[in-house]
Amino acid sequence: MSPEPQPAARSAPARPAPARSAVGGSAPARPAPDIRPLMAGFPSGVGVVTTFAGDGSPRGMTCTSLCSVSLDPPVLLVCLGTGSHTLKAVRESGSFAVNLLHAHGRPAAELFASGAPDRFDRVAWRAGAGDAGPHLTEDAHIIADCSVVGDQVVGDHAVLLGEVRAAVPVRRERPLLYGLRRFSVWPHPVDAARPVRDAVG
Repeated sequence: MSPEPQPAARSAPARPAPARSAVGGSAPARPAPDIRPLMAGFPSGVGVVTTFAGDGSPRGMTCTSLCSVSLDPPVLLVCLGTGSHTLKAVRESGSFAVNLLHAHGRPAAELFASGAPDRFDRVAWRAGAGDAGPHLTEDAHIIADCSVVGDQVVGDHAVLLGEVRAAVPVRRERPLLYGLRRFSVWPHPVDAARPVRDAVG
């Protein structure tokens, strides 16, 4: 009896060799893609992050990089540029407020994105005892006061985790949105049953 034929041995597929440049070295890495068009296609709400510097002066900047992280404990995330004076003040104080802007808050969004040194002289705001930063009482529809519980630099931004100490609905207005490099407004009416507390009172 002839021996049973054995299956042919299989070898692992060969991995392609790394590309070589004309001068014999590895090919240069491709430049990092520009993700701005990607993120422009992801519309979001518009907020102004505010805080106080060590000397008590107000600081703030427009921010669309905001998301929820955890409900228990209540934690949200904001991203601020590493060269931002607002970021420096947040690190000094250990806290910040997030003012989510309503449909009529576009001028405030543009003002706080402009870097104008007199921005707090040109908007209505208040800061009561325990507030993490100035509350933009005329331009926000809800305001959250947060304590910093995480701070991680990633590239040219710092990712800040803020545990929410209070979230105060201010007025029943449709949210301001930003996407495709333009402002817009939430298209649907705001639920009339939504509780609102006057942050000024």
